[in-house]
Amino acid sequence: MKILVMGLSQSGKTTLYKDLLPLLDAVHIENNAVRDLFQDWDFTHEGRIRQARRMAMLCDSVDYKPHVLADFICPTEETRQIFGPDFTVWLNTIPPEKYPFADTNALFEQPQDADFEVSAWEAGNARKIAAAIAHMATAKRRQIK
Repeated sequence: MKILVMGLSQSGKTTLYKDLLPLLDAVHIENNAVRDLFQDWDFTHEGRIRQARRMAMLCDSVDYKPHVLADFICPTEETRQIFGPDFTVWLNTIPPEKYPFADTNALFEQPQDADFEVSAWEAGNARKIAAAIAHMATAKRRQIK
């Protein structure tokens, strides 16, 4: 299952994925590491599309863990569709007026179909999200049979 942990910079994506990894027996694909690997720090529209494709390709290639966590901003509906997550966690913890990167803030589109939205940090957030993901994965397996 491909899981997108998305939100603006400094919204808590890293904190959340670190808590989720052991709960889900997941592998992690981190946006900045992928940009480093490809030496591509292009944040134009085309660069963001290219990065969404890369993240999707890398996540889709993992076959030795049941879950793959990808954390990146994924700012537009187009980039989210290209990435194609099975489950989306939106970290809606940064008010736009406090976000330090105006270019990303200007193009960020709030997801309308996130499976889980975190608007405040609470104890047990990762356990709640992991339980929702496990429930969804079980439901999908039942549909496939």
